[in-house]
Formats: sequence, C-alpha cells, structure tokens
Amino acid sequence: MGTAIEASELIINSDGSIFHLHLKPEQLADKVILVGDPGRVATVAAHFDSTECEVSSREFHTITGQYAGKRITVVSTGIGCDNIDIVMNELDALANIDFATRSVKASLRRLELVRIGTCGGLQPYTPEGTYIASAESIGFDGLLNFYAGRDAVCDTALEESFVRHMGWRGNTCIAHPYVAPADKELLDRIAGDDMVRGLTAACGGFFGPQGRVLRLPLADPQQNEKIMAFEHNGLRITNFEMESSALAGLAKLMGHKAMTCCMVIANRVAGKADPNYKNSIDGLIRTVLDRI
Repeated sequence: MGTAIEASELIINSDGSIFHLHLKPEQLADKVILVGDPGRVATVAAHFDSTECEVSSREFHTITGQYAGKRITVVSTGIGCDNIDIVMNELDALANIDFATRSVKASLRRLELVRIGTCGGLQPYTPEGTYIASAESIGFDGLLNFYAGRDAVCDTALEESFVRHMGWRGNTCIAHPYVAPADKELLDRIAGDDMVRGLTAACGGFFGPQGRVLRLPLADPQQNEKIMAFEHNGLRITNFEMESSALAGLAKLMGHKAMTCCMVIANRVAGKADPNYKNSIDGLIRTVLDRI
C-alpha cells in the first residue's frame, strides 16, 4: 500500500464522492466526453440508449450511460484551463486512487477523453461550421508549468519557435506557453479524414487574450496577426479556444489519452460569427459518439 494522501489534498465528501464533481469512483466510465456548457451534457446524453446516473454540482454536470454498447461518461467542465485542472485531477483520482485507503492503486486505469467544444477560426479555410481537431495545443495560460515533467510531454521545439515568432522571449508579463500534443491514436480515430487538423491556441480569456477589443486596448495590437502567420512543420494555428492545452498536457502526464475537437462558430479573419451554433453542433456530437 502506498503513502496515504492527506485529507487536505484529496477532499472526499461525506457521501464518498470527490469534492467538486460529486462523483463516486463506480460512476466513471473509461470513455469520457468533456463539454464546457452544463446544458450540453443533456444534449450528448440524449443520444444514449440508457442512462445509469446523473449528478450535478456547480458548473459540473455528469451523466453516465450506454451508447451502441459503449459505457460513456459525459462531464461539463465550465470555461477555462483552470476548470480543466479541477476536472482532470478529480477524474484521475476517481480512476486511480483508492478512496478507502487514500493511496494510489497498484493497477492504473487509462481513460479516453474527448473534448467537444466551440472555437474561433483563424484561417480562411476554417469558416463557421468547420470541425477542427487539435493536433497540438499551445497553452497561453501557463497551467502545465506548475507540474513536474512538463518538458517530457510537451513539444518544446514548437514552443521555442512560437516564443521567438511572437517576440515573447524575456517578456516576464506573459506566462511561458507550453505545447501539448493530442494522443495520436485517439486523434486519428476521432478526426478521421473529415476534420481539419492544426494547432490550437488555448487562451486564458475570451477577450484580450484572444485579441478582442471592446473598451480596453491590447498590450500588443498585432498579436492576432502574428498568431495567424505562425507556421511550424507545415502546421498553422487554426483556432482559438480555452481548454485544449490543459486537457492534452495533464492527460499525458497522468497516462491517459485525450484530444479536443471543436466546431468553428466565429471566423476571426472574416469577422463573422454564428450565435445560433447550438442548432448545428449535434453533428459533431454524433460523430464523436460513434468514434470514441
């Protein structure tokens, strides 16, 4: 038996569930779909053949059920890499920590996690409605820098190339970016031959970090132009979103398989957006359910 994890580090509720998600270990499937919007959990689960459990706590809404013979859990994360940090650590705890002894299990479960989200397209070939699979994600949030071993799971060559391109070397006001690749087998299976593959910029905010200007000016007015022009080994930055880097990076550190696929709802090049995207994202949901 390993060293017991202190109660302040692993917080277990009185009913035996994990602190934020309020899930119990037996309620988690090996195949997990992550969505940002709590309301989208029901949209995904509407396709299930049967439902096993449903739990809600704060922005975290979870349903586990069966789809075409597969046991699947769908969880809402809310918005941002900070929420992904909570969800990934708690899902991993549910899978790989014995709650009775508070120690890591001798045999570890490997989860398959697919995030279904929305994003902003950054290239002329990513108009509204495009499905984008994140081959690699550039994290602007700095989250993975707090974990040991981040270099071993990151594409440091791309990372350094991007820092030079953006002129961020020596800029102590910006968190050092990290580049986390998706799991290749899972990426190939989910993306197939009908999704655009590229680099995703995972931002620490919706407005300034993504180059939007309302009343506050940007520190670097040319930021988005630089991002759109970046290229590394034939890949360009195809889209902005806010969670993919933390998911890919934490999953690799924990030994899980993860990837993100998003539907473009706004194209920043064309200056167009589709506020009624909820009517059309169901196609992406069905595709992921069939391929996970």
